[in-house]
Amino acid sequence: MQDDVAQRAFETLSGAEGDAQDLSSHAQEAEAPNALRHIASLTMTKVADGLIDPKLMLSWLLTALGAPAVYAGALVPIREAGALLPQIVMAGWVQAMARRKWAWVAGSAGQGIFAALIVLAALTLEGSAAGLAICAALAGLAVSRAACSVSYKDILGKTVGKSRRGSITGTAGSVASAGVLVLALLLMSGLVQDRGVVIAAIALAAGLWGGAALLFSTLDEAPSEGGKATPASFSILKEDANLRRFILVRGLLVATSLAPPYFVVLAGGEDQSALGQLGALVLASALASLLSSYVWGRLSDQSSRRVLMLTGIVGALAMVGAVALALLGMATQIWAMPLVLFILMIAYHGVRQGRSTYLVDMSPKDQRSAYAAVSNTVIGGLLLVAGVAGGGAALIGPVATLVLFAVMSAGAAIAALGLREVEAAD
Repeated sequence: MQDDVAQRAFETLSGAEGDAQDLSSHAQEAEAPNALRHIASLTMTKVADGLIDPKLMLSWLLTALGAPAVYAGALVPIREAGALLPQIVMAGWVQAMARRKWAWVAGSAGQGIFAALIVLAALTLEGSAAGLAICAALAGLAVSRAACSVSYKDILGKTVGKSRRGSITGTAGSVASAGVLVLALLLMSGLVQDRGVVIAAIALAAGLWGGAALLFSTLDEAPSEGGKATPASFSILKEDANLRRFILVRGLLVATSLAPPYFVVLAGGEDQSALGQLGALVLASALASLLSSYVWGRLSDQSSRRVLMLTGIVGALAMVGAVALALLGMATQIWAMPLVLFILMIAYHGVRQGRSTYLVDMSPKDQRSAYAAVSNTVIGGLLLVAGVAGGGAALIGPVATLVLFAVMSAGAAIAALGLREVEAAD
C-alpha cells in the first residue's frame, strides 16, 4: 500500500512513465520511495541553508555580537570556497565507497554539528572571539557541505532515472522556499531584531541537517564497485571538450549569483537597516524559488542545455532592466528594483537546476563524482577570485558592474549553444 502511494506521488511529481532504463533492476524497483526520500532530505537541507545564510543571518548575528566587520566580510568567501575547493580531494574517497549515501549522511550530520557550534559560540562569546569562532565553525560546515555536494550527483544518478532528476530537485527547492519565505517576511517585519530569535533559527537549521542525515541513511542504494581512493584529476578537462564548455557556461552564469547586492544598492538600500535590505533579497529569492524551481526542474528533464541558454538570456535582461531603471532615475521607486530582482532570481534558480541536471546527465556513470569535483573546484576558484575582486567593483560603480555581469550572462547563453544535448534517450 505504501509502495503504491509512493509510486503515485512520484509519477505525479516527475511525470515518470515506466521504468528508467538507465537504472539497474534493483534501482528501478526502489526508485519511487527513494525519490521521495530525496525530496524530503533536500527540502530540510535547503530550509537549513536559508536559516543560516551567511549573507543574511550570520552577518547580522556577528554585528549583533559586536564582532569587527572583517569577520562578516569573510563569511561568504569561507562558505563558498570551503564548499567547493575540497571536492577535488573528496571525489576519490567517494568514488571508492560501495554506498555513496554515507558520504552525504556524514556531510549533512557534519553541517548540523558545526551549526550547533555556531549557536554555542553565539550564546557564550562576544566581539572578536565570537567572530573568530563562528568563522571557524562555518569553515567546518562548508567542508561538510563539500562532502554532500561531491557525492549527491552520483547518488542521484544511481537512484533516480534520467528525465526525472530535475523534477526531484526542483520540487525540493519549491517546497523549501515556502519556509524561507516565512523567514524573509519576519525579517522585513522588524519582529526578529532580537538576537535570541536569530540564534534559535540557526539551532533549527542544525536540527534539520541532523534530521536529513537520518532520513537519507534509509535510502535504498545498491552497492557500487569500490576502488582505490584516488583524487579526481583535472585530466578529464583535456579529455572532455563538452565538460570544458559546460564549465565555461557555468562560470559565466556566476554573474546571476553575484549581481543581487548591486540591485539593492541601486534601490537606495543604504537608507534601510542591513537586515531589512537582506530580508528583501531573501523574499525575492524565496518567491522566485517557490514559483519557478519545480518548473525549471521539469524543463531541465527535457533539455537542461536549453534551460542554461534561457536563464542566461533572462538574467541578462533583468540586469539590463536594472541599469535602464537606474539611468532613467527610477531605481528608487518602490516597485522598480524588487521587480527586476525577482526576475533575476528566477534566472538564478533556473541556473541552479539546469547546471545540476546537466552535470549529472552528461557524466559517465562511473565518473560522476570526479566530474562534479572538477567542475565545482574550478568554479570555487572563480568565486574566490570574484570575492577578492569584489572590492574593485565598487570603484566602477553598480551600473557598470551590472553591465559587465549582463554581458557575462548573455555570453553564457551563446556558449551554451555549443553544449551537447544530454537528455536525449540513450
